[in-house]
Amino acid sequence: MKTNTRYLKSIQSPDSYDVLKKGSSNKKLGFKVTAKRWTGKRLYSLTLTERKTCPVSCHHWEDCYGNNMPFAHRFEEGTKLTTKLAAELDILCAKHKEGVVVRLHVLGDFYSVEYVAFWWGMLEKHPNLCVFGYTGREPDSKIGGSVHALNIAYPDRWVVRFSRSKTSVSGGKWYAAEENFTGKHFDCPEQTGRLPSCAACGLCWSVATTVRFTTH
Repeated sequence: MKTNTRYLKSIQSPDSYDVLKKGSSNKKLGFKVTAKRWTGKRLYSLTLTERKTCPVSCHHWEDCYGNNMPFAHRFEEGTKLTTKLAAELDILCAKHKEGVVVRLHVLGDFYSVEYVAFWWGMLEKHPNLCVFGYTGREPDSKIGGSVHALNIAYPDRWVVRFSRSKTSVSGGKWYAAEENFTGKHFDCPEQTGRLPSCAACGLCWSVATTVRFTTH
């Protein structure tokens, strides 16, 4: 079973480039947040290596959309990554007084409890930092439980949804579902063409209802 990206040459050391990319480099994300919640903040994204940082239980292990992204820069996980992230967040959170939103992860996933703890530290250090994203980890796993704990501790600044076709419940268990999900949900407005980008929408980080994606 393949346990890494198909595009090994695309894996980059965090020393090589800025690891946080402007949302404007991805039209689906957008840059300046105009959604009601987190309005005025600037959106950045982080890309890790699919499969290498993901749980084997991920239901898109074989057909990950990273299979179709040969040119994406995938950054190596580890101490170099968190050191570089901390330095970049210092600069960006000082530069953008309105605040910064980080989308985790375009590819890849939370790869250790220590990595989740790093983000906890960044939220404590930077009051104007917000984070949203999705994870293939189970909420009751060690890593997933750490993510869930952050959903509870920082509900106004940290929203990471679990990629499972389930109905979202209170207590920080918000889900991102597949297209065949029929429970209570809303369809992603960016995918349906109702809104141009995540920055213009904001529902994933503000509405405690399962989001349904046509592809995710």
